[in-house]
Order: sequence, then structure tokens, then C-alpha cells
Amino acid sequence: IQPRANNAFLIRKGLVESEAALADINIRIVELGRKLNKPVVATGDVHFVEPQHEIFRTILQIGQDYGDGGEKIPLYFRTTDDMLQEFCYLGEDEARRVVIEDPARVADMIDAIKPVPDGFYPPQIETAEKEINELTWQKAHGIYGAKLPEIVEARVKRELSSINKYGFSVLYLIAHKLVKKSNEDGYLVGSRGSVGSSLVAFFTGITEVNALPPHYICPQCFNFEVITDNSVGCGADLEDKECSNCGADLHKDGFDIPFETFLGFEGDKVPDIDLNFSGDYQSQAHQYVEELFGSDNVFRAGTISTIADKTAFGFVKKYAEGLGANLRNSEIARLAQGITGVRRTTGQHPGGLIVVPKNKDILDFTPLQNPADNKGSGVITTHFEYHAIGDQLVKLDILGHDDPTVIKELEDLTGIKASSISLSEQETMKLFSGVEPLGIAAEEIDTSVGTFGIPEFGTRFVRQMLEATRPTSFSELVRISGLSHGTDVWINNAQSLIAGNLATLNEVICTRDDIMTYLIYKEMDKNKAFEIMEKVRKGKGLKPPEVAEMEKCRVPSWYIDSCQKIKYMFPKAHAVAYVTMAFRIAWYKINFPLAFYASFFGIRAEDFEAETVLHGYDTVRARIKEIEGMGHNAPQKEKKLLTILELALEMYARGFKFYPVDIYKSDAQKFIIVDNGLILPFAALPNVGASAAHGIIASRKDGEYISIEEFQNRTHLNKSAMDIMRKENCFAGLPEKTQISLFA
Repeated sequence: IQPRANNAFLIRKGLVESEAALADINIRIVELGRKLNKPVVATGDVHFVEPQHEIFRTILQIGQDYGDGGEKIPLYFRTTDDMLQEFCYLGEDEARRVVIEDPARVADMIDAIKPVPDGFYPPQIETAEKEINELTWQKAHGIYGAKLPEIVEARVKRELSSINKYGFSVLYLIAHKLVKKSNEDGYLVGSRGSVGSSLVAFFTGITEVNALPPHYICPQCFNFEVITDNSVGCGADLEDKECSNCGADLHKDGFDIPFETFLGFEGDKVPDIDLNFSGDYQSQAHQYVEELFGSDNVFRAGTISTIADKTAFGFVKKYAEGLGANLRNSEIARLAQGITGVRRTTGQHPGGLIVVPKNKDILDFTPLQNPADNKGSGVITTHFEYHAIGDQLVKLDILGHDDPTVIKELEDLTGIKASSISLSEQETMKLFSGVEPLGIAAEEIDTSVGTFGIPEFGTRFVRQMLEATRPTSFSELVRISGLSHGTDVWINNAQSLIAGNLATLNEVICTRDDIMTYLIYKEMDKNKAFEIMEKVRKGKGLKPPEVAEMEKCRVPSWYIDSCQKIKYMFPKAHAVAYVTMAFRIAWYKINFPLAFYASFFGIRAEDFEAETVLHGYDTVRARIKEIEGMGHNAPQKEKKLLTILELALEMYARGFKFYPVDIYKSDAQKFIIVDNGLILPFAALPNVGASAAHGIIASRKDGEYISIEEFQNRTHLNKSAMDIMRKENCFAGLPEKTQISLFA
């Protein structure tokens, strides 16, 4: 039973005459409970804590069109005294029974219940531990020889000890199988997050990131030389060198990443292995997981969306408009803050799959649902948000990403495997600090670095960082990637330190791993170094004892101050994986420019503005200036277009050209390389969507068109698409109507 005010809407609707009638209903329910010997419990149906918080519920209802918010229902958290007072009409003894005694009876009936059981329940592959151990040692000996260097053997033993002890082998094996399958099908896989911190992940092919310190290894005689004095940032920055034993060219590797950032200092943290698959391959990777474990054991990970800052402001303004009230900005901000972060709807993780072992039921861990309660979606996800069951069940992140798609297309167009590109290649390195490798002047493209179109390095924000730091080594690119992805790591922190000559790019804090590695080099205890790293990367700052410990190790004051400002930090392994992809794509940009431009524009064909780009360098540059002039007010469409226009400007500056859509030669979505330029695809035209573009490709298999009229009849294009094609001169030489000659 509930307080009478909770059900007052029944009076307003004329279903009940008065509050006395509501009290009578509650009395009858209590009598029935007593007659049937069932406990009767008084509940407040609480939606908010304090009475004055009712306004937030009203704003949410109006903002989401759940009514006009006119019905005020006091669903606040009542105290025991409040509830006893409310139900006094039952009599003192009965009120005490429904408010205190019967709720206690119900609570006592319930055993210890947990929404999610304790423990870790990975899917079972009986041979997982044996397979991972064998794969690891086999690859380690293959690279470093029969007698492993001490640093390699010790690291592998330590990692495998944790992986085997805590049952993580199956996670490594699943990731190994997924990456192997994708590679066999022709698609590289990029690793995300801190999985590159694990040397076992490198040896089992899950990541290309080698977590050892920078080192040389001879592929012939296995002569090994490691650099442990922090003088070189990574293996890619080592000078080329011949083996002192056999004269062979030494292989260079190692990014100096501690294992602890992945599995924790005790090695017991459940590994979160995130993988970037090509967007073209993502569905096949998902299907492969279902093949491995059975479709009945694989579920889409559910997510929860909350109300964002801007949405909250919109809800408050809608509420104020409904009241006809003119609220002060401070009051709008207060009300918006009260509803920011409130759950709004449920959704589906873009690539997360939850795997349940075959001897368990998904309902032991979470209910299932349709995202956003859309029963027609055909999608079923976990009802509990994936973080809530992350310690119990395995979540595989099989994410779709553009970079592996671009790499695949570049490999197909050039015949050059991306994995064969050296990360020490100097001409490519110059692209991140200048435009000389492109053979143009900075004034021609209005930037002094050549990273337009390079993932992670093409945005204006990161280009400004490149111009401020002028990196000359791969490890500096990794540092810049860390700086660009952190929160309060660059702005008002590293940026000021570098500008004020207090520290160099190689000295400032860039990734979370930097802190632990640096403090260990400063001879701090490893446990304390790890604890400080964890606090800083989570934005918790440092307490006086930790500051004192750093000062004792002669850590500069600017470094300590920098730690205090940081809110979030990127893992170094993630930065290395991103930069590796970016560096390879940059190499293609220099050496196979048209292949690079074709792959870049092909992924973004539907955002292309053909009428601007086809009119040449000056028109493109003018359009860029127009969008830049809009500043922050530029629509999202224009912001996306700006990236395309910048690269089109650069392509013209390098002496290449664009050719208009050709009804016989153009592809549906890909840009075709021809002569000294690119032929636009049909999808690059507005109002010509992907299905229409593929329809044109299919129709031209029936031979040449004899008129524009016949083209439309065969392709079924609508009037707006036809008008665009006429405007862009796609029908040059074709008559408008089909004419039959009687005398031919």
C-alpha cells in the first residue's frame, strides 16, 4: 500500500471520490492480507530523495514528452515517522505493522541475493592454457633464439604465471584465434587499450606492440642487445646497425611498456582485450565468435545512455517555455545540473560481445532486452550494462574501425604489405614535422605539417601540437598521441611546460605508463610507482605522503604539479598501436599518393562535395575559408566536409586532379585511379545514395545507354538524382530522348 497522495491522480480522473475513499481501499487491502495471512507492506514508490526534487522529475517528463508534468506526485523518500503519520488511520498498532514489522518480515524471508553472482566465469576451452603456453614459448624462441635473453625469459614467465593462475588463458586464445582468422582473410587487426603491455599478447599474435625495452636482435645468430638506461624511446628510434657477430642487419623493436598497466600489479585484473577490425570485416568476426562458442552463448553487450549537459539544458528550457517562465541563467544551470547523468535509455555496444560458458545460463547474470525497448529491432542485448557484469563474464570488444579497411585497400592497390613498412623510415617521419616529403610549400595548404588525412594526426588540434613540438622520432609521435587523447594532459599542462622551456616533449608526462617507468628509473619502489601511476591516470591526484616520496626520489616540482592536474591518461600500448597504423598510412601517402587519396575519399564518399572539388584548387580553398569563417557555429556537415576539402586542396597542390563522374567508368563508392588523378564515384554526388549507385553499376552491364531517358529507365533514379547528374555533366554526348530512325 502507498501514501494517499501517490494515488491522488485517481481522484483527479474521477475514478475515486476522495482521500477517504483511497484510505478505505488501503484498509480493505490490509484486511485481505490479514485474512490470507500475507504480510502487507507500506511503500513510498520513491523516485527522488527530497520533496523539493520533484521539479527534476517534472522536467524529465516534459523533456521526454511523457505528459505536461502537471500532475505533482510526492514520490520522495519518506522517513519512518513520515510513514507512521501517513498510515495513522489504520490505528497505531496496524500502522507500525505495515511500516516496520511486515517489511522486516519480508526482508528476513529473503536469503542473501546478489543481482550478479561472485566469481569469474570465462568460456571453457580445455586446451587453452596448454595452447597459449606453447604458442608463447615457440614464438619467443623463434625471435630470440633457443637460449632466451634473461629479460625476455623472466618477463614471459611472470606473465604466464598470472595468466595461468587466474584462468585468463582462454581470453588470450580467443583473441589469438580472432586475429589469426582476420589476418588469414586479408585484414590487419589493430589492438586498442593496454593489451600491448603484455609480451605474451605479442608472442601470440594478438598485438604488434612489443612491450620489451628498446633492443636489437639478430635474425641469424640471435645476438641480443637491450637499452635499459632510458636513452632511447623505442626500438624504431635505434640507429640501423649490423650484427657484431655475423654481419647481418639487426632487427629493432621494443616500446618499453610495463606489464602492470594491463593485468595490474598482482596480475589478477581481468584482461580487457579490445581489437579494431576493419568495418568491412566486423560482422564476420562476430560470426566467428558465434562459431567458436555457439550462438546461444554469445550476446550483444547492453549500454545505458544518460542525459548529457546540452540535452539537460534543452529539457530545462522546454520546461520553462511550457510554464511561460523567464528563468535566470543561474537557475537554468542549477536545474540542468540536477538531471545531468540521469539514465535516459538503453542501447547496444558498437562491438561488445558477452560470452557465457556452456554450463551457465545468461539469465544467471543478467536479464535480456531489446535496446531502447524497441521490440521490432531484432536485436537482443544484456539488460545490465556491460560494466556491471564485466568481472563475471568475458566481454570481447570486436570494434569496426576505418584504419584496417584503409590498410587493406592500400595493400590491394599497391601490392605492398603494410607490415613490411619500417617504422624507422626517415622520409615518412619528416611528414609529421613538415611538408617537404609532399613536394609542396606550406603556404599552398595553409599548414606546415603534412598530416592531412593521417588518422590521429590530421585534426587541427593535433596538427597544432605537431607544429609546437616538431617531432623527429617515432617515440615522440607516441608521446603526442598520448597527449592528444588525455584529459588535462596537454592543455594547461604539458603545452605550458614545453612553451616555457621547463621541460621537453621527451620529459613531459604523456601516457599513464610514463609515470611508472619514470619513477622506477628514479629508483622508486615498483609498488609505489604503480600506485602513483594508478591514482594519477584516474584523476585522483596525489596526497602529501606520495608527494614526499617523489621528492625523496628527486622528482622535479613541475613533474609533481603536472601529476596533480591530470584527469585521465591514455595507455602507451594504445598510443603505439595507433601511431603504427598512422605511420604506415603516411608512408603510402608519400610513396603511392593516388592510392592514399583514393582510399581516404572512398570511405567518405557520401560526405564529398563534388560541385566544389571538381572546380579546382581556388574553389576548394575558398570553400575552406568559408567554413573556417563559421568557427564553432559551423554545422556538423560542414565540419566533416572540411577534412575532405583540406585533403582535396593538398591533392591539387601536389599536381593531381579529379575527374567527374563517368557513367561507364565510375565505381559505386570507390575513387578510381586513372592517369594523374581520380574519377569520382556515383556516391560522391548528392542525392545518389549507395543503393542507387549500385543500381547504376548493375544496369550498365546490359550495354551502352542510347539516351538520358533510357539511362533513367534502366537505373530507376529519381528526378533529384538525375538533376544532379545533369548539373555535373555526367551525360556528356548523350541525347535527352531516345529517337528511332526509320532510315538507318
